[in-house]
Amino acid sequence: MSHAIYLSALNHHQNAELILAENLYQQVLASNPKHADALHYLGVIYYQTNRNDLALASLMHAIQLNPQVTDYYNHYGLALKQNNQLSAAIKSFETGLRLNPKDLSLQQNIAATFFEAERFEEAAGYYRRLSRLRHNKSNEFNTLMAETLALTLLNLGNQCAAKGAYLQAEACFQEALLANPNEITCYYNLGNAQRELGLAKEAEISYLSYLKHQPSDADAHNNCGNVQREQGKLAQAIASYQTALQHNPALYHAKVHLVHQKQHACDWHNLDHEITEIRNWVKTKPTAQISPFAFLSMPNTTEAEQLQCVNNWLENRYASTLKQANTLDFTYPNTHLRSNKKIKIGYLSADFRLHPLAFLITELIELHDSKQFEVHGYSYGINDKSSERKRLEKAFFRFNDIRALSITDAAKKINADQIDILIDLTGFTQSSRTHIVALKPAPVSINWLGFPGSMGALAGQSLFDYMISDNTITPLESECFYAEKLIRLNCYQPIDTKRAQAKPPKRADYQLPENAFVFCSFNQSFKISADIFAIWLRLLLQVDNSVLWLLDCNSIAKQNLIKTAIHHGVSNRKLIFAPRETFMKHLARHALADLMLDTLPYNAHTTASDAIFAGLPLLTCQGTTFAGRVASSLLLNNGLPELVTTHLADYEAKALYWAQNPAELTALKLKLTQHKANMPISNTKAFTTELETNLHTIWQAHIAKHSL
Repeated sequence: MSHAIYLSALNHHQNAELILAENLYQQVLASNPKHADALHYLGVIYYQTNRNDLALASLMHAIQLNPQVTDYYNHYGLALKQNNQLSAAIKSFETGLRLNPKDLSLQQNIAATFFEAERFEEAAGYYRRLSRLRHNKSNEFNTLMAETLALTLLNLGNQCAAKGAYLQAEACFQEALLANPNEITCYYNLGNAQRELGLAKEAEISYLSYLKHQPSDADAHNNCGNVQREQGKLAQAIASYQTALQHNPALYHAKVHLVHQKQHACDWHNLDHEITEIRNWVKTKPTAQISPFAFLSMPNTTEAEQLQCVNNWLENRYASTLKQANTLDFTYPNTHLRSNKKIKIGYLSADFRLHPLAFLITELIELHDSKQFEVHGYSYGINDKSSERKRLEKAFFRFNDIRALSITDAAKKINADQIDILIDLTGFTQSSRTHIVALKPAPVSINWLGFPGSMGALAGQSLFDYMISDNTITPLESECFYAEKLIRLNCYQPIDTKRAQAKPPKRADYQLPENAFVFCSFNQSFKISADIFAIWLRLLLQVDNSVLWLLDCNSIAKQNLIKTAIHHGVSNRKLIFAPRETFMKHLARHALADLMLDTLPYNAHTTASDAIFAGLPLLTCQGTTFAGRVASSLLLNNGLPELVTTHLADYEAKALYWAQNPAELTALKLKLTQHKANMPISNTKAFTTELETNLHTIWQAHIAKHSL
């Protein structure tokens, strides 16, 4: 009789007659309290009617009576999931799958629960399996599984990207698009991951694929502009930023990028007004995403404004990372016991490759005293397999390629290596991963060389402990505009004196007139301001048989400079553009020029040391910010004060004087070449020793502070 009632209950249950079915299950259990199947299905009805506590009790009782039935664990898991007990639900599904690994319903349910728990990697594993079960499945099922897998991978990719694990993120988005090409957001997020990996060309393709479907997305146009810019596609980048602003005029970072690219293009139309607007945003719109590097490159920005800009940037981009640092709470074991042991230095950079940075620091790394220091390199940029890269790899005690690591894992690696002083050589420049430093993996951190300014503070806490500078670049009256403690060397910039040089070329090799006076500037085009170029044109008009030799940065800048020159009555034949060359050939061709003219407000930096090292006089005008004082620092430190001016009128007058008095300029060149061997620029060993002395000092100060 009990079995007949049970079968009747099942029939009513299958026909969705839940009240009748529940009553009949209760009758079965009244006569047989250990009827596990009746308990199971009664629990299912409780689950279906949102009586979860009763469902859980009934289903658990069924499992206790018969722990070998897969369906019991499946429905118990669903009840737990509905009760938001996700971990317990997953365990129940896993138990069921151990009994029957091929159960389709269990696989779907555990996958959905992993997804809800934001355990996307595990969810993706199940959805991959389900999406492969194509035989005997409907097209609707196959499509649903592929779409769900793609959505899961999209979320997993986003998780990876949030941790700075961009290689994993890229793989997730690519797999998602293979599963479902209509998961359009994946194209956008894939582009973001590829850009972080330095894959600008691939990122552009991804953004353009996304924009085919979402042509009005301003952020996507902006990001596409970023990677076009990084590929040197200036015209396309400008067009992308303009389109972004058409769709969203309040997209402040797109406007900042557009203005900076106008600087690269030497398009000065309305530039002063636009920069004034951006300076006002720094003061009045702290949530605006204004690139600190683009901002400090803009004429008329002050040290105070530049500090405000980086502080805003930290608030917008680094607040969560600094909170994570508190969560990680890295320890620095036995720091106070290591005062007499080697100091472990870590250099962090995206640019351990064929890059200006390599021409500054390689010899210094080689010269570090291995008896006092253990020097580690942490590279998160591309490996270009250049000779510069290979030399750097050999220079370090240990060279670590951390490009594939997430931000957190990279910080954990540095902390596990027990680095004492971490020196960031990239800062807020292209490919920055300063978030690693923000996690505080080392007890002391230093900002140096990459970013010409302070890296700011958040809520009164400086992002870096120290910044390396000198008295010319950061005079005492400027100290308040730097969040870091300042380490003042004699000169802040080192140089690699062992760089290979090519044989000196002839002027004809670069279309330079044999008997002309050659003014030159090898600074990037964004550093050329309208005021500086106007001075250069006046010099060309006043100095007979003179030419201006400029770096051929991009075709738009070249066209605009020629157009401006002609407008001011200067023949385009007086402007000669130097093509890109290998560094060896570039350094050698300095000898073909007579006088290098510096830019303002952003001076020559590595370009300045190149000129001095090559024996070419560089005339500078000292500015009012870090970026505008580097050339002065190099010249003064190397005993060349006659090449430093402090007003543009004096700068112009000196350039004209030397062009019209070649004998005195020749004497200056002789001073450079004959005394170069005794100049500080030629003594990297002395620079290294001075740096090491300062590193010892700050390390001893740290030990003393933490031994109290």
